[in-house]
Amino acid sequence: MRPISLTLKGFRGIRDGLGLDVLTLDFEARCEGAAIVALVGQNGRGKSTVLDNLHPYLAMPSRTGGTGAGGFSYYDHVVLPENEKTLTWEQGGRCFRAQVVIRLAGRRRTEAFLFERDTTGKWSPVSLEDGTVADGKVETYMRCVESLCGSSEAFFMAVFGAQGKRQLSDLRNAEVKSLLADLLGQDEIRALGAKALEAAKLLRSGLTVIRQEAKDSENEDQRLCAAEAAGAASAARAAQALAAEQTAAAALAQAQQRCAALVAEREGCRAADAHRAQVLSERDAAVHDCHAATGRVGALRQAEEDRLARLEVRAQQRSARVTQQRAHWTASRTRAQAQLEQQHRIRWAVGRAPLADKVLRLRVAQVEVLREATTEHGRRASAVQLLEQRNAAIEREAGQAALRAQALAQKFSLAAAVPCRGMALQASCHLLGDARQAQALIPDANHVLRRVARQKEAVEKELRVARAEADALAGAASRLQRAEVRLEHSRQRASRLALLAAKAEGLQGAQERLAEAVAALAGLDGGTALDLEARADEEDRAAIAAAVRALDDQRGQVEAEFAKKLRRLDTVLAGLAPPFDADRLVSAQAAARRAQEALVRAQQAHTQAQQASRSQGEIRARRAALQLRRAELQARTERVESAIGDWTLFARCMSNDGLIALAIGDAGPALSALANDLLLACYGPRFTVSIATQSETAKGELREDFDIVVHDAESGQDKSMRYMSGGERVWINECLVRAVALYLAQTSERRYQTLFSDETDGPLDPERKRMFGAMKREVLRLGGYEREFFISQSAELASMADLVIDLDAMACSQH
Repeated sequence: MRPISLTLKGFRGIRDGLGLDVLTLDFEARCEGAAIVALVGQNGRGKSTVLDNLHPYLAMPSRTGGTGAGGFSYYDHVVLPENEKTLTWEQGGRCFRAQVVIRLAGRRRTEAFLFERDTTGKWSPVSLEDGTVADGKVETYMRCVESLCGSSEAFFMAVFGAQGKRQLSDLRNAEVKSLLADLLGQDEIRALGAKALEAAKLLRSGLTVIRQEAKDSENEDQRLCAAEAAGAASAARAAQALAAEQTAAAALAQAQQRCAALVAEREGCRAADAHRAQVLSERDAAVHDCHAATGRVGALRQAEEDRLARLEVRAQQRSARVTQQRAHWTASRTRAQAQLEQQHRIRWAVGRAPLADKVLRLRVAQVEVLREATTEHGRRASAVQLLEQRNAAIEREAGQAALRAQALAQKFSLAAAVPCRGMALQASCHLLGDARQAQALIPDANHVLRRVARQKEAVEKELRVARAEADALAGAASRLQRAEVRLEHSRQRASRLALLAAKAEGLQGAQERLAEAVAALAGLDGGTALDLEARADEEDRAAIAAAVRALDDQRGQVEAEFAKKLRRLDTVLAGLAPPFDADRLVSAQAAARRAQEALVRAQQAHTQAQQASRSQGEIRARRAALQLRRAELQARTERVESAIGDWTLFARCMSNDGLIALAIGDAGPALSALANDLLLACYGPRFTVSIATQSETAKGELREDFDIVVHDAESGQDKSMRYMSGGERVWINECLVRAVALYLAQTSERRYQTLFSDETDGPLDPERKRMFGAMKREVLRLGGYEREFFISQSAELASMADLVIDLDAMACSQH
């Protein structure tokens, strides 16, 4: 497989990195004669987007963990309504073009076309031997691509090194076996294993049917055995059934005779029932008339009682109204009297209120003055405190200056006490260096003493003035407190006087309200109109009572006449014969039906007993045939179980743990040898690797496994690749992956002319990066590959490439 050209339209990585909606790269023209091609550029420039699309599979492996197309979607990586990827490549002397169209407008849809160019230069859809044609559907496209290039998992493991690709040591045993089986071309063996599993599955389904049929036969045999055992006593049951049938027939005849007697009795009672119905009708009419008459009298009496209730309600309302008015005018009189009782205090408050307001204003002004004086006293006290702190600091500085001057004078006095005093040697004596230095510093120390003394004198003068000013304002706070107390008293007194003075305007209204309330109470106490209404109500009550007594008398007469008529009709009813009891006839008819049903059951039991006695020979014949059928089913079950075991064993032999595991085990030494050759050629003799396909369990037994064991020549230790450092794992893993590619190049019918890798040198140091570049050339040489495209952020590795495709330069040319 050798990429010829690539066109990407609408891909997010190209637009964000290069600012282009369409990018076209002609690798045939650019890369002629170059074995190693580097894609370089800043992060986010679109390098991985280009490399991820240099293959025909529907995946960008750096976006899927480098494991193929599982869970990948182009829709997250394109931006235009209609986006397109067009890749032209050569493989096995044939030229192909893959065209993938990703539509975002409206309903999302992906179409994938695969064409092949014939000798005349014409492009036509790819057609496989099984009749599959690349018709634009994703499923047929992937089937065609995998038929030409192999499975995506094998391609991305051996040929394409994507970002985030899992290392071989991180793969589980089953994953490694599946990948190596794809790489080693074990598809036919795996297909045979799958067919064997399908055959075993179908046989298990048929075995379930056979076992169910055998179980049904066993159940039928048990039922026939029970029927045969039951038939042995069929003669005795037939005699018992005949006796039961005769008993049921006698009971039925007796029940039918009882029903006939009750029907005759019912016919004789029909005349008495008609007379009784007539008397009962008259009695019901009398009851209805009595109820109607008493209802009318009751309605009139209820009307009189309602009238009396309305009179009572009116009297109660009149009494309540009078009580409410009396309470209202009494309260009004009380309020007016209370207000008039305060008229002397109100007039006094009117006269004193202006003076209280004046005193309040004077005391407010006094409080404001004292507050300002208190604030000023605080400022003065703060100034005194600051001056005292400054004076203390000057005193400390003066003490330090005095001590320094004293120390300098003491050092200088040593010059007069030494034995060489007055000689020429004294000027050059090293022991008197401090004394000479002190002599030079004494004038400065004396100057500091004088300056500090002047500062102290000025500060003490300011401090005396500030203290005098603060003492003059010392009593302002206590005077302010007393003034605020007097101010509060004045404010409360002015408020009370203002409230009393405000009531002066209502004195005249209070006198008017008092006169009105007295007049209203006097009118209520006279009560002339109320007496007239009360006498009218008493007359109405007497008339209502008389009407009620007359109605009660009328109701008594109606009830007496009804009782007399009712006694007469009851006497007539008592002289009639008792009515016919229909329940007895119903019970007799039910008993007759039950007797009939018992007779039917007895007849059926008799018939069944006779039939069971006659069918014993038939049951024995059916059991004999059933025994033969069960023996045949048992033989079929054993044959199918044996076949299932054979097919299951064959499927296991054709699985990853069978012949495929043996093939992988056979390929292990060859892969290890190729990896060790690469390690030796590029990184020296320190590391060698071996592939272990079995491991020992805790019981000492061997089980299928996969592990890469690394031997360190410097330490003499063997350890799993999982425990190597990050950089060591990178180059050992890359040697193994490229060893797989070399193995495929030597043994597989499918050839790849180009390798791909994306930033797989990340953890390597500069020296290892150069070795990594040398390994790339060694792999190309050993495997007969034509070219490798790679991405690296390392300048050392990029400088080793035959050709550099600089995307930064492309971006600059667009601007």
